[in-house]
Amino acid sequence: MCTLLQETLFKAIAQAFTEHANQYLFTVCLRGTKAHKKCYLVSEGTKHFHEANEDCIAKGGTLAIPRNNDETNTLRDYGKKSMPRVSEFWLGVNDMINEGKFVDVNGMALQYFNWDRAQPNGGKRENCVFFSQSSQGKWVDEVCRTAKRYICEFLIP
Repeated sequence: MCTLLQETLFKAIAQAFTEHANQYLFTVCLRGTKAHKKCYLVSEGTKHFHEANEDCIAKGGTLAIPRNNDETNTLRDYGKKSMPRVSEFWLGVNDMINEGKFVDVNGMALQYFNWDRAQPNGGKRENCVFFSQSSQGKWVDEVCRTAKRYICEFLIP
């Protein structure tokens, strides 16, 4: 009897959590933009790379990781529309663990890159990546302690 009650309670809590997470995701999608089975939400302020990533994780996502030209264009257009005076946004890409080997914030190897001319060029000093509106969404490596706007990405289940 006790085990059945525990299972029922666990299922009820899990369902409530899932409903809350879905409701939050719905709110994020309404406030941000939705494309490619993802929702994107631009930050309200600037943060260092690590703080920006932690903020996105706390909201249930990660820093945005464009996987192809379409996603890059979506991020570029959304950033331009949301923050017309902001030209740089952190992406969920870095080479902190292995210099020159850029991975996403989950540690997964990337198959797509969109580097600006002469990038990456920061060596061991510049390990984090932002996209630049002034160069049509091209990527630039940067010192991670620089404060920038950022865009969080949320997967739609």
